[in-house]
Amino acid sequence: MKAAIAQLQLRTARAAVADDGMSTAEYAIGTIAAAAFGAVLYGVVTGDSIVDALTKIIDRALNTTV
Repeated sequence: MKAAIAQLQLRTARAAVADDGMSTAEYAIGTIAAAAFGAVLYGVVTGDSIVDALTKIIDRALNTTV
């Protein structure tokens, strides 16, 4: 009985340490997370406050005298 438990513990430890790459579910979750991050970033960048701030920075840079 002790040998069976030891072998089961060894298999569990090997399975936990083995890293053969991401599974399909991990790829799907990673893809969804990247798409969500892109959507949030797009929403922030195209928001009125960001566009106004960038426009002011560009106007200031173009109207600067050297």
